[in-house]
Amino acid sequence: MNPPIRILLADDHTLFRKGLAELLEGRAGIRVAAIAGNADETLRLALEHNPDVALIDLNMPPQGGLEALRRLRAEGWNGAALILTVSDSEDDLAGALRSGARGYLLKDMEPDEVADAVHRAVRGEVVVAPAMTLKLMHLLQPGRGEGAKASPLAQLTAREREILGHLSQGLSNKAIARQLNISHDTVKLHVRHILSKLNLTSRVEAAVFAVAHKEEGGGK
Repeated sequence: MNPPIRILLADDHTLFRKGLAELLEGRAGIRVAAIAGNADETLRLALEHNPDVALIDLNMPPQGGLEALRRLRAEGWNGAALILTVSDSEDDLAGALRSGARGYLLKDMEPDEVADAVHRAVRGEVVVAPAMTLKLMHLLQPGRGEGAKASPLAQLTAREREILGHLSQGLSNKAIARQLNISHDTVKLHVRHILSKLNLTSRVEAAVFAVAHKEEGGGK
């Protein structure tokens, strides 16, 4: 049996975080390792417990959830971060992905949906609330942003396109390395080149970009 997924809950509303903790503890394969009420606690507890997944409130004081996430990434925490919020703003969604979040969930989702998102995030998938899917696709449509090119995939080598296709399936670097029979470090290097060429800031953005351009890239 696989060990339970260890999660950190970070939200400034006491009743919400305690209630969510109880709901998620009752789901198979999930254990709440720590609960934080502000950004500073989130940083301290995440580094102390090293959870597999952190559910972080977007508007948590004092600096906000995204700043807490950026600080965690700067400190070397590499777990899956899921922003959990009431905001359905496209700008907030974009900010979360650029800050290194692997997903964006809304607080009106059912507990089973949140639990499923936790499991999917651990598997390396990009997880977005169903209500945010169209906004996510809109964010990465060709032509958005300065310097957009008619065929952004034309900048990539054949191998980079292949790896981008695997990213769209939510595969981790190790899984991609096994499938392509190349080293983990080689995959990491290709991913770095993909992000640079496409002007993206995270593998999450790369995965979503790949989905948005699947037909253009010939993906399946």
